[in-house]
Amino acid sequence: MMKTLIRKAHIVNEGEIFQGDVLIDGEIIQQTGKDISVSSDVEVIEAEGLYLLPGVIDDQVHFRDPGLTYKADIYTESKAAVAGGVTSFMDMPNTVPNTLTQELLEEKYQSAAEKSLANFSFYMGASNDNLEEILKTDPRKVCGIKVFMGSSTGNMLVDDDKTLEGIFSKAPTLVAVHCEDEATVQKNYAEYHARFGDEATAEIHPLIRSSEACYLSSSKAVKLARKNNTRLHILHLSTAAEMELFDNKLPLEEKKITAEVCVHHLWFSDEDYARKGNFIKWNPAVKTPADRKALFESLLNGKIDVVATDHAPHTFEEKSRAYFQAPSGGPMVQHSLTAMLEFYHKGEITLEQVVEKMCHNPAILFRVEKRGFIRKGYFADLVLVNLHDRWTVEKEGLYYKCGWSPMEGETFSSRVKTTFVNGHKVFEDGKFDESNKGKRLMFNR
Repeated sequence: MMKTLIRKAHIVNEGEIFQGDVLIDGEIIQQTGKDISVSSDVEVIEAEGLYLLPGVIDDQVHFRDPGLTYKADIYTESKAAVAGGVTSFMDMPNTVPNTLTQELLEEKYQSAAEKSLANFSFYMGASNDNLEEILKTDPRKVCGIKVFMGSSTGNMLVDDDKTLEGIFSKAPTLVAVHCEDEATVQKNYAEYHARFGDEATAEIHPLIRSSEACYLSSSKAVKLARKNNTRLHILHLSTAAEMELFDNKLPLEEKKITAEVCVHHLWFSDEDYARKGNFIKWNPAVKTPADRKALFESLLNGKIDVVATDHAPHTFEEKSRAYFQAPSGGPMVQHSLTAMLEFYHKGEITLEQVVEKMCHNPAILFRVEKRGFIRKGYFADLVLVNLHDRWTVEKEGLYYKCGWSPMEGETFSSRVKTTFVNGHKVFEDGKFDESNKGKRLMFNR
């Protein structure tokens, strides 16, 4: 297989930034260093002035495949992902059918092997009555078990206490949870639906899916995990109140309970509903500026371990409906890295921290094998970024099947130039080489 030398890039890796070279041999990083000499048959990429990052690992996406492929599919969304520097993703089970058996889970892996431009893993779904199937999950080959402790799009609510106890006490691998207290959400829903009916707007979304609903559910999950010594990962945190549930004193490798924040909860607040409406309607809801500030502080101080997207497309028509009829979720994988780099340009986070939270920590947290770092012997999942190439998000440049983005109109200071997946240059300057597909992620468990 071909060798590639990336020369004189500013390498951002493991808490350092330094100018150096990376030699790729086939799928693998063969060497890192300075002034690496190569023979004439090696492709040389002159990267002076560019920044080389490990590929982003997104631990929460909904690519809608199978069953909802009019919104999105593995091919289109993985294409958008690699254009945004995301080289690996972990996809959720609320597809049609729900991924509640090992057979259905393996069918998704087989489909992705044929279609995905990025590396992939799929969560095994939990329901109130599939514990036997959950226990068959191979921790070496599957990223985790997904439990919806609150209903969301494609309802897979697990609300039976006995079932939750069984999952938390017996799950063979990491348990990832969506936390919103269902009784609180339903009570709020009934109240606001009666008050506003069809006149309701998205401004009431964080009042229905409230901070109280989030805290009640997250605290319950943490209590269950501590009781059963569960390896728990709480997804898409959205409130300041929840931050007291997490520890920033232990090294990530030693944490049993870990936390994720999504880009939209760092980027938007409830002040943006008047402008964006249903197009920033997510579950859990985007909340107050104070919540956003607390999330960002917790990301920096180590209470929150990773940044992901919860990429969850719906059609423009669906999102344009009246508030109560419009589904929650939106696309984000094409812009997650550039959005986080924008925070760097504003002086709110360092480049090293962006790489830690989007690349290193997902690999550590999930124990992903040989990915997430720029290291000899690791898979060459790499992203070259121009930190000084301003551009504005427009419809014409979107790769999402749904054809819209909540980031439309935003101007970013940085641009993804080149993305390598397993040493293959899959994306460069707006062009794709789809001759190689991504690989199934494996886990050191």
